[in-house]
Amino acid sequence: MKKLIRSIALILSLALLALPLTACSSSDEGEGGENEPANRLEAIQQRGYLEVATEPYFPPCEFIDPSKQGDDKYVGADIELARYIAEKLGVECRIVPLEFQAVLAGVGEGKYDMAISALGYMPSREEAMNLSKGYYFSETSLGHGLIIREEMRDEIKGVEDLEGKTIVYQSGSLQELFVEQQIPVEVKEKKRVSGSTEIYLSVQEGKADCAIASLDTAMLYIEANEGCGLIPVEGFTFFQDESTLGTRIGMPKGEDELTAKVNEIIDEVLETGVYENWYNEYADYAASLGL
Repeated sequence: MKKLIRSIALILSLALLALPLTACSSSDEGEGGENEPANRLEAIQQRGYLEVATEPYFPPCEFIDPSKQGDDKYVGADIELARYIAEKLGVECRIVPLEFQAVLAGVGEGKYDMAISALGYMPSREEAMNLSKGYYFSETSLGHGLIIREEMRDEIKGVEDLEGKTIVYQSGSLQELFVEQQIPVEVKEKKRVSGSTEIYLSVQEGKADCAIASLDTAMLYIEANEGCGLIPVEGFTFFQDESTLGTRIGMPKGEDELTAKVNEIIDEVLETGVYENWYNEYADYAASLGL
């Protein structure tokens, strides 16, 4: 009987000694094992989906079709591009709708794989994230300018007339750079809002005297909202040098493999002209929804 008890105790002791070795072996395999992705591109392909952050209130690039459900309700030229990139990577596309500042912060912090949200080039963005090549260069673009109420057409004819006025623009946008660098007078107040539609409503409702905006998008809004009382300041646009031209994709800083792959896909998009087709198609689509 004593021999049997000694044998059981010996077996239990050996089993207990083996446990730490097993745990170490399992842990080592999990950290730095063969299946550990080397970068975000590999991580995306391993997990099987791409997370794209966007602010879906900027037609025709990204907007919402209220007649649709789930991810299908997010439509626009940029949404088509996001799905095209996911298809090229062989993964599912998951759209993450956010306010514009949250789009920038989320990608800058590495929470999301990329931002596809009509991003223009800004030095501060290049510092915070990897930026792709430009994927949309419109030869017919109206540029960026001033949107005012019709009754102010004789009062505001350029940036020099903004002295003592309240101006509004989208926080974190390219227009914010124009405000900082190209308005030489002291305005009464600078209002930064999160959504592009808010800037037009602020002027309509008299909460601001002038909106700094993309004229292409502003004209879509004005044409779709007949009687809104808004007009662009004729004959004025902000200066853009070549470094700020082109709409780009933002990715977490240092993810060079993902950036290189996205740039390859952008080369295909530019060669085929498919993005411009999407842009024109969704401009009509947005107008049909009254956006």
